[in-house]
Amino acid sequence: MTKNRNLHGFHLSRRAALAAVAVSAATLFAFAAPAPSFAEDKSIKVGIMAGEEEDIWRVVASEAAKKGLKIETVIFNDYTQPNEALERGEVDANAFQHQPYLDNQIKQHGYHITRVGYTGVWPIGLYTKKYKSVAEIPDGAVIGVPNDPSNEGRALRVLQNEGLIKLKDGTGILATVADVTDNPKKIEIKELDAGIVGRSIDDLDAGVVNTDWALKSGLSPAERIAQEPIADNPYRNFIAVKDDNKDADWVKTLVSSYQNDIVKAEFDKVYKGTGLSAY
Repeated sequence: MTKNRNLHGFHLSRRAALAAVAVSAATLFAFAAPAPSFAEDKSIKVGIMAGEEEDIWRVVASEAAKKGLKIETVIFNDYTQPNEALERGEVDANAFQHQPYLDNQIKQHGYHITRVGYTGVWPIGLYTKKYKSVAEIPDGAVIGVPNDPSNEGRALRVLQNEGLIKLKDGTGILATVADVTDNPKKIEIKELDAGIVGRSIDDLDAGVVNTDWALKSGLSPAERIAQEPIADNPYRNFIAVKDDNKDADWVKTLVSSYQNDIVKAEFDKVYKGTGLSAY
């Protein structure tokens, strides 16, 4: 009987030991197993402008997919729409604007949107098909500028840098034609939609055109007779999200999926030097 009890105890001890080994193995496996991607099965919508950006974002989406983040792009043709869509939750992020534009949109509409990662910069320039230099622009010339607040101020600063006008002292980046204090050549400044200025160049003496719109309008660098400085340029474009998402893991994945050499190569190919990576 004693022997049987000892044998029975042996079987119990052996079972307990095996169970302990199994538990230990399971615990070890749990710690050794790779952690799932934080973006696994995550899908987002990103608002972008129609055109060249579609080519760029196809590559971004491909890079994001490698990290478990699925990107669906939502295409817009009007600059006023992507922020409204983001605020309403119709998209999770957008990528089309610079800080002065967003600041003005927030001031006007109270949006809860913030910058999370730079993309590119497109130096705005003065284009003409009639003259070879700024000095040739005649008295009474008609010069087109974008009519949205941030880009109009930007365009007027280009004209001021070239000595064509003078703006009121202390005027910020949101200058308007009302801030012009000196106009020695009596230039007529014609305010037009940003997408129209370049396409109207044949009817103007010159026009200050955003570089992406210049490309869409068929204007070449040879027709650009002046350009804003690139150093410390406040007009770098960026990816934006709602304020409460700025620290989300998927946002970090989104930004890193854009800010890499593979996307930069596509950016350089698409924009042919008219735009520059800004991160």
